Amino acid sequence: MTANSPSATTGSLADATRATVQEFLTARLAGDVTRMTEIFADDVDWLLAENPVVPWIRPRTTGAECAVQSAEMAEYTVAENSGATVDTFLVDGTDAVLMGRLWGTVRATGKSFEGPFALRLTAENGRITRHHLYENSLSIAAACTP
Repeated sequence: MTANSPSATTGSLADATRATVQEFLTARLAGDVTRMTEIFADDVDWLLAENPVVPWIRPRTTGAECAVQSAEMAEYTVAENSGATVDTFLVDGTDAVLMGRLWGTVRATGKSFEGPFALRLTAENGRITRHHLYENSLSIAAACTP
């Protein structure tokens, strides 16, 4: 394989995507909203099923709006009872898919939620341009409902 072959180009593109996603995950785990704002593109294709009873789930389109989602979630959940595990991390070109489980306890109700998730991200030029999260929204809504 030569440096200019399609496989080398695809490999380096996948490596760049993986590095961007790793930076995103590191910033998210650290609660570093400033760094997440830098990693998200100015305009983001954001998908997370709207749920009127869940205060941190709402439409977002800008990198700054997307970056604060995790901080908003932290406001409403109990940190020591919340988390996620990633058991699958697939990369193909600019696309990455992470799958795993997430859980948490809603501060206002004391109720817990948990379930599987899949997160599809697209990274272009070192920035996240797509963030589509699929999760157990029914469990989260039930935990937010008094």
